[in-house]
Amino acid sequence: MPQTHRIEKVNQLIRQELSDLLLRESKDPRLNGYISINSVTTTPDLRYAKILVSCVCDESRQKDILAALAHSAGFFRSEMARHFSMRRVPELSFAWDISIERGATLLAYMDNVLGEKGPEKDPK
Repeated sequence: MPQTHRIEKVNQLIRQELSDLLLRESKDPRLNGYISINSVTTTPDLRYAKILVSCVCDESRQKDILAALAHSAGFFRSEMARHFSMRRVPELSFAWDISIERGATLLAYMDNVLGEKGPEKDPK
């Protein structure tokens, strides 16, 4: 389903604001370090927003980060309400973005396959 320009703009605003809040305002020690907000998907009625995050870390740290983000969702939402001129600020839910890990796995698989075949020879 194609997104409207308005929804795309809201997604972009939420992504930028959350990145700034994580960098400057978050006091939770579990959110220290580099956490990337990869994408935001808001429902057409602007009630809910799903935020995909990533960080280079192990699985237990991933769970801690998601728990801290869920715990801080109310704070993030209230800060966004102060900064945005929107009638409704969406409820936030956070999920881990596995696309980077999936891409790395695919690249490793491709390297393995190409390594078994050997490099392609140029017929020139």
